Amino acid sequence: MKKKLVISTGAGISAESGISTFRDAGGLWENNNVMDVASADGFRRDPELVHRFYNARRRDLLGARPNAAHTGLRDLEKDFEVYIITQNVDDLHERAGSSNVLHLHGELMKVRAIDDESRVYTLRPDAIETTPDTVIDGHRVRPHIVFFQEAVPNITPATELVAEADIFVVIGTSLNVYPAAGLLHCVRPGTPVHYIDPRPADVPSWVNVIPLPATKGVERLASLLRHNL
Repeated sequence: MKKKLVISTGAGISAESGISTFRDAGGLWENNNVMDVASADGFRRDPELVHRFYNARRRDLLGARPNAAHTGLRDLEKDFEVYIITQNVDDLHERAGSSNVLHLHGELMKVRAIDDESRVYTLRPDAIETTPDTVIDGHRVRPHIVFFQEAVPNITPATELVAEADIFVVIGTSLNVYPAAGLLHCVRPGTPVHYIDPRPADVPSWVNVIPLPATKGVERLASLLRHNL
């Protein structure tokens, strides 16, 4: 039986594909105040700005490609039962071929009905532009993004996955964004934990730190895990 390998990924894994992050820019994201374009209050104040912002992010994503870290995690499915929990809203894990991806903060290529959050729609690559007036199936829509000031619906299944992990890995995150950062403390005692980041945060001594960018770090991780099979 394959071991259950649960991997939590953050912005650092997609940065090497050219996807911009806001945490390295003093609270700005593509020259916008984060709270203007990624908060519930910001959406209420200026939904047109928020729609324009995510239209631009989708255009950026269409030009990006999965990198060696994404494909390296996919390849680990040959030897492990792999589950990915990602803070990222891009679809690079899916495009790389990973089978089990849980998005904590939403998905950029999807929108959902404002009046019924259970109605989620995937945008076609040739129809990624939305506005406050966009209507799908009779519903006005908003980006399928978990804004600041909103609950994170998938945190419960994420914590359950981590609690079941035989091996837990964290990649490309500052471990400052909650509740995702708290997943590290949901592992069962004695579970091997690995943390890949070129500028790793302080972590408990029982965590194996791999201080490398995601692409090189996943390569080293794969070698280590397969050596221990």
